[in-house]
Amino acid sequence: MERGLMWLPLLGLFIGLAWAGWNEYQKLEAYQLWSKDFERHKYDILAALGQKEQTLTWGKPTRKGLINQRTIHLEQVQRLRLKVDQRFIEQLDDAAPTARQISLELVLNSGEIGVIPFTDVEIACKWYQFLEKFIAQYHQQNDSSQTVT
Repeated sequence: MERGLMWLPLLGLFIGLAWAGWNEYQKLEAYQLWSKDFERHKYDILAALGQKEQTLTWGKPTRKGLINQRTIHLEQVQRLRLKVDQRFIEQLDDAAPTARQISLELVLNSGEIGVIPFTDVEIACKWYQFLEKFIAQYHQQNDSSQTVT
């Protein structure tokens, strides 16, 4: 009987791990359905992000889909910033690979800030570079089309 009681916490641990794995699998399934409409997308435990044409959408993944979903048009973005461990990074080489808090901040024309959290510095840097180029090209195209007319 004593030996059986010693194994009980281990059984509880296995049940907890099985539930956590099933929960994460359900999140991934919901994300896969959500991401089908996007040209570029990312998933991690903190946020899912998708880009389609000039629109960015992000939110927190759950088993039933994204919550706190936010969508913005790239024309609303005034500036893009990469924040690593409570400081803004100017050079992407300055980002520490062991950072704990990583986020991409979109400063909008209205002054509002959209925050997209990341768990991996490398992925955050790639999204930063991609969005920086994409936003610059978008603004350049709009500026040139406005000067022609």
